[in-house]
Amino acid sequence: MKLSLAPLAYYWSRAATLQFYADAMEWPVDTIYLGEVVCSRRHQLRLADWLSLASSCRDAGKEVVLSSLTLIDNEGDRRQLNKLIEAAQAGQFLIEANDFSAVRLAHSLGLPFVAGPHLNVYHEDTLTWLHSLGARRFMPPVELNHDDLNHLQSQRPAGIETEVQVWGRMALAHSSRCFTARRHRLSKDACEFRCEHYPDGLALATREDQDFLTINGIQTQSANCLDLGAQVPELARMGIDVLRLQIQSQGMEQIVRSFDQARREISAANIDQACLPPNAEKSNGYWSGKPGMRWESIAITPISSSQI
Repeated sequence: MKLSLAPLAYYWSRAATLQFYADAMEWPVDTIYLGEVVCSRRHQLRLADWLSLASSCRDAGKEVVLSSLTLIDNEGDRRQLNKLIEAAQAGQFLIEANDFSAVRLAHSLGLPFVAGPHLNVYHEDTLTWLHSLGARRFMPPVELNHDDLNHLQSQRPAGIETEVQVWGRMALAHSSRCFTARRHRLSKDACEFRCEHYPDGLALATREDQDFLTINGIQTQSANCLDLGAQVPELARMGIDVLRLQIQSQGMEQIVRSFDQARREISAANIDQACLPPNAEKSNGYWSGKPGMRWESIAITPISSSQI
């Protein structure tokens, strides 16, 4: 199995972003997703900067995928998408389509793409259709449980890879409204880029003071951190091709190296509690068909490569 770094969902400073990827090029990851996926107002890095990073990552031996915005809701976003697709075509980079307008555009140009997690592939007919349009890899939604994923794996068309998120906060929804700006009594168009103050998102608690969700601009994330480290042997048995790690501000190298060891040994990845993002506990409830915020302990049984 390969390891991938998901596109950066948060709004970091230019220096912090460039330093993160300079470090990541030295880590044992196979694929790095680059680009802005949450908010088109985030301009610390422009398209030219992402393309420069993409070239550097490719020179370092990484597969590079350029990710599109998840929500295209105005003409400016559409123009930005067109430029991204054109740049990917010119640089021969794969595209992650996170919106069906990106699928349409990539298909019209004959470009292969990764079907992102927000295209909501729950059924084999949807997967077959996306493959016919040019999808070469897909990400099932984070809430897909073990049994449904196993069925989808058995029915997937030949020539398409499956990538599963195994670590990090889960992106649950996107809205035209910016919740971070609203928290500070600002409008979306005059947000003062308050997302910069929350490198791992802004925790949202219930009235009973229990962590419930995480606000990240127009994106709503889980409060807890998905950890499928114990499921690595089962994911290998199912034939999953890529294990996806969501980026956070601290502890990423240790997380990467733990999953790298697990995928090489076909064993469980054991992540230290200190590596959890702020205000987060581990969760894996979706895997067993339970509420996603729950944590289900399982017996870990390593398997040999001959069982895969």
